[in-house]
Amino acid sequence: MRIGELARRGGTTTRALRYYESLGLLSARRDANGQREYDEADLRLVREIRSLTGIGFALEDTRPFVQCLRDGHESGDACPASVAVYRRKLAELDECLARLGAARERVRAQLEEAEQRSRPCGR
Repeated sequence: MRIGELARRGGTTTRALRYYESLGLLSARRDANGQREYDEADLRLVREIRSLTGIGFALEDTRPFVQCLRDGHESGDACPASVAVYRRKLAELDECLARLGAARERVRAQLEEAEQRSRPCGR
């Protein structure tokens, strides 16, 4: 398939596909006219990349998943390197949630103090 069809079927743009290629995440074959040619395996890689970036993974984080698929595994997360990325990402998210929880508690406390100050005397 050509780059336009891959973009359409993969839910992305031709520009993104060229960028993936520049990063080594995708490899195009060239036909006799020099046009990029892709197959179903490439579509699978694009869908894996899009799925992971859709939940917040950086493009570089998708590399182990792409390699796992290229190595013939049924799933991009069937390899230890992919599992390691999941673990790292989960730790990052846990840290972010902890920071947000602490910030929320500070805002809640500030709101409570402000409400007490804004009450008229005698109430």
